[in-house]
Amino acid sequence: MIVAEKSFFDVEKIRKEFPALHQKVHGKPLVYLDNAATTQKPKVVIDTLIRYYGQQNANIHRGVYYLSEKSTDAYESARVKVQKFLNARESREIIFVRGATEGINLVAQAYGRAFIKSGDEIILSTMEHHSNIVPWQMLCDEVGAKLRVIPINDEGELLLKEYEKLLSQKTKLVAIGHVSNALGTINPVREMIEKAHQAGAVVLVDGAQGAPHLKVDVQDLDCDFYVFSGHKAYAPTGIGVVYGKAELLEKMPPYQGGGDMIKAVTFEKTLYNTLPYKFEAGTPHIAGAIGLGSAVDYLNQLGIEKIAAYEAELLRHGTETVSRIPGLRMIGTAKRKACILSFVLENVHPHDLGTILDRDGIAIRAGHHCAMPVMERFGIPATARASLSFYNTKEEIDYFAEAVERAIDIFK
Repeated sequence: MIVAEKSFFDVEKIRKEFPALHQKVHGKPLVYLDNAATTQKPKVVIDTLIRYYGQQNANIHRGVYYLSEKSTDAYESARVKVQKFLNARESREIIFVRGATEGINLVAQAYGRAFIKSGDEIILSTMEHHSNIVPWQMLCDEVGAKLRVIPINDEGELLLKEYEKLLSQKTKLVAIGHVSNALGTINPVREMIEKAHQAGAVVLVDGAQGAPHLKVDVQDLDCDFYVFSGHKAYAPTGIGVVYGKAELLEKMPPYQGGGDMIKAVTFEKTLYNTLPYKFEAGTPHIAGAIGLGSAVDYLNQLGIEKIAAYEAELLRHGTETVSRIPGLRMIGTAKRKACILSFVLENVHPHDLGTILDRDGIAIRAGHHCAMPVMERFGIPATARASLSFYNTKEEIDYFAEAVERAIDIFK
């Protein structure tokens, strides 16, 4: 049995709140180390979904009856919770979408098609997730714009001087990840946003890996757009957030057409709804949004600063522990990192390692992590990635490291 260590963070108590952690896989206690892909859900979020579907299931905004009004209140309350979580100025700057991927596509289509033209340039980085590459490639192909790419060093850090060289009057948008899902690098987004604004560009921050682990203040960052996914932040799948400055969202045309994003429709002309509803066509993921609100409450209760401090403690222990394993090479050794341990082993393919560790009840991710340019930069096809959460323990990390060493012995 794996017992959580005593710490300033009461991990034992927290683990009891996550039902999925208390199961066996192949007869071994589950050690869940794939949190960068998706997080497990606390009971309070699960109970919120059960309560919604069991007691207040109804469509929102349109009904004048009790259940609809109750669901509408819960849905809009969740929007306010997210607004405060990100420190946005107004709740109308918060748009609910299916996830960070749809959020980036929304900005690429609604902002990009309206304001980016032939000859303009969009700056990305080498470490971006495919979701923050492909939508911009599609836009560039459509309008004749050009992608420029910030290189990274051997530690997995952005070369900021090269970034500054890329900025010019042609730069219309910078899209940058807050935290790399493949390397764990925490990017200096505030500094980068300031430089982009000096060049006259707007900035989208992909916060899929940032929002669950770091304190995010969009007003302090001064980003123009910030997106994140609920399922990586202890909320349900299928729900995500786009934050956008109201003055930009007002200028952008709708991304999709349908119900609830309109004020009036005739066959001659349609009048679009006000923010944020202009960008929320059709029946939304009501339960998901309410569940996200519950997850935000839970994170606030724990304290995002305490979460970050404990996860930094886990990362230090994990880095020291796995770095001692013979034949292991860490991929991503930036000075500022979130809790991701990405590595390769001599003579052991990451997929083989993932399969072997599964027999010990350990769940990691093996592959390119939807970040193929990162793999190309380091000259490898894939990595093994253990990504940590505040419900993980040092004992789990030790068990994981011992299992990796046993796997190495198999291939000797």
